[in-house]
Amino acid sequence: MKTMILFYSRTRKTALIAKTLAHEINADYLEITDLNNRGGALNYLRASVDAFRENKTLIKPKTVDLTDYDLVYLGSPTWAGKPAPAIITLIDQCNFQGKDVVLFATMGNSGGNKVIERMREKIEPRGGRFIKSFLIKTGNKKSEELVEDVKEMVKEEDLTLYGI
Repeated sequence: MKTMILFYSRTRKTALIAKTLAHEINADYLEITDLNNRGGALNYLRASVDAFRENKTLIKPKTVDLTDYDLVYLGSPTWAGKPAPAIITLIDQCNFQGKDVVLFATMGNSGGNKVIERMREKIEPRGGRFIKSFLIKTGNKKSEELVEDVKEMVKEEDLTLYGI
């Protein structure tokens, strides 16, 4: 079973989590890039409004061919209780037909469950079969702590069971 991890990361915390996860479960990974500037406080405020409204954005790559993958992990930071616009856009442009999907959300403190719910609501009508989800709190944590949190999550949730 071949596994792909798709994610978006503005602050690099979700990227660290996704890459650590890929290493731990022997998966491929691909970062989705938002072509709109999301850096800085003002742009982050705009990004939060875009997330809340579920506005689409321009992303790179525009879509991802998942033909060779049986299992897809999809990860997003939590913005205004919603997935990042880049992830919403990606979901709408990908074919999840026949794919098992594990969803994960990163969050400073709270709101991740709503992100998981919304991603699930969008993926299931596109043929994806939701099998599991998890949350990682990133607030006030150093990189080393996040890496340890992911390793612990892999063990606790027995995530290696779903891969390879």
